[in-house]
Amino acid sequence: MTVAFVLGGGGVRGATEVGMLRALLEADIVPQLVVGTSIGAINGAAVAQDPHLDVVERLEHTWASSTAGDIYGESWYRQARRLAKHRTHLNDPDALRGLIEDVIGHDTRFEDLAVPLAVCAASIERASEHWFDSGPVVDAVMASASVPAALPPTQIDGEHFVDGGIVNSIPVGEAVARGATTVYVLQVGRIEEPLHPPRTPSDVARIAFEISRRHRFQRERALVPEHVELHVLPYGGRQPGDERLGAYRRLDRTHARIEAARAASAAYLAGVRAGA
Repeated sequence: MTVAFVLGGGGVRGATEVGMLRALLEADIVPQLVVGTSIGAINGAAVAQDPHLDVVERLEHTWASSTAGDIYGESWYRQARRLAKHRTHLNDPDALRGLIEDVIGHDTRFEDLAVPLAVCAASIERASEHWFDSGPVVDAVMASASVPAALPPTQIDGEHFVDGGIVNSIPVGEAVARGATTVYVLQVGRIEEPLHPPRTPSDVARIAFEISRRHRFQRERALVPEHVELHVLPYGGRQPGDERLGAYRRLDRTHARIEAARAASAAYLAGVRAGA
């Protein structure tokens, strides 16, 4: 049996996955394979490096820190100046790189990790998904989490990469292809929330992306072989203000997200064990 943790994308909501990690590790469920996209690549790299409860404390501190706030928390004025200067992005990528280095170390390689890790990014030149599973971890995770317009593409060996959520937001199929027989999906909750016809320009882009994200996940979920046990952990519900356009900038609900996800996932796992 090969146990895989699949960690999806989702911006600041990625703190939800920290609560799920706590529930899993407290239930003595430890990964033998980790697959991640975007913020799930950051959380995934941390748990692949240290698959113990200590990592949960470290991640909770990280996602509630001023370092995390620096990634997207600059004033609109500074963001507008950067966009005018660079024409492609609003935020400073050094803030994200610094956070990743704080979590896993600046020179860590995939080969150094305690658990095999694979992270997804989208290649601009090849217009396709790319999987990193060897070499420097920080560069790969940066590529996976380089949200278009918010951050510039990450260049690796002459190729440019952007956020893996564009091509594979919750990569269940990749975990199965890599031999997983029991898969735990850590997701930020959007796949549980209903979609409605758009009413504003921002709704149009958000809903279009959600359809793309959910379509691939549902297709891969339906194709999971019968011998593979799949568990999609619940996220514990929305937090106040999640419906607002600027919700991605808010870190004040971090601890609430983590605890809601932990409680919901712990109850789910208890139910699975009771029914086993």
